[in-house]
Amino acid sequence: MVLLPGAPTPRRGENDDDEEKQKHPQLVGWAAFGKMRPVRICLMIEGQEGVSWDEWVALARACEDNGLEALFRSDHYLSLFGPGRGSLDAWTTLAGLAALTERIRLGTMVSPATFRHPSVLAKTAATVDHISGGRVELGLGAGWNEREHRAYGFPFPPLAERMELFSEQLELIHRQWTDGEVDFSGRHYVTQRLSALPRPVQSPRPTLIVGGSVRRGTVGPAVRFADEYNTIFVSAEECAERRRRLDDACRAAGRDPSTLTFSLMTGCVLGRDERELHDRVHRVIERMDREGDAAAFVQEHAETWILGTLEQARERLAEYELAGVERVMLQHLDHTDVDAVELMGELA
Repeated sequence: MVLLPGAPTPRRGENDDDEEKQKHPQLVGWAAFGKMRPVRICLMIEGQEGVSWDEWVALARACEDNGLEALFRSDHYLSLFGPGRGSLDAWTTLAGLAALTERIRLGTMVSPATFRHPSVLAKTAATVDHISGGRVELGLGAGWNEREHRAYGFPFPPLAERMELFSEQLELIHRQWTDGEVDFSGRHYVTQRLSALPRPVQSPRPTLIVGGSVRRGTVGPAVRFADEYNTIFVSAEECAERRRRLDDACRAAGRDPSTLTFSLMTGCVLGRDERELHDRVHRVIERMDREGDAAAFVQEHAETWILGTLEQARERLAEYELAGVERVMLQHLDHTDVDAVELMGELA
């Protein structure tokens, strides 16, 4: 499958859910237990790929103007695609955007536990929550880019230890935002009679997002403390399986699965027609410092990206809805193309 043909599905009628289930029976699972809700659309920008401050402002304003729910950015310091590209710090960027925007939510996708002490990260995110009037979201992960850590002098312990850091950070941040006093004694962090004031604006606290592939090291902490679980670059079929495992983990822990949002971050290239689509794909290939033609790129990523015209993108989003995905963070690699954000807004 290169591009999904299907008819446009901008709005759902009373019988549309049943029609989607008949078209994609392999995906029926989570959605069979209730009415599907349209997937919510967010923008995701790889901030380490040379995004200037003026470009951040333009992207944020485009999100506000075109109805996207949120703007997320990566939390990296080194480019993943090519030399000579710099990165503004994630959280200071979000603080600036918080002061310039009024509606969109702002967050990281995701902040590595290896970059900051949890008390610093909790205080930073709470500060941005105040600046924004209660619109911040914190995505947290274990960290994976060893080259980046070595370059900047951040410790990069073995994976098992990074997972311990992540788990303790998630609990500590949650407790600093909700508990009166926090006495915490873990393997890596200790706090004594900590009263982290002022609290964030949001009640009971800002959204906490855990990123992962629904394996034990991330699922357990997420079920205990997170509001959302985010997975990346997988097909609708794989999303359905990951949603099933996540729901099973919630039930085993006595948590209602509907209280843990399931989201997807994946690549996105849209066009109003095939020609515009292929023009944008060519630019994305260049931004990724790769070679190849647009048709081959589309075929390579057809199962795991949102690629196509608006009608084709809506069809693909319907598949992800059936698989239990409630929110998508659309990775926009050609960040200078602000017009593409307008197209994403037409999916919202």
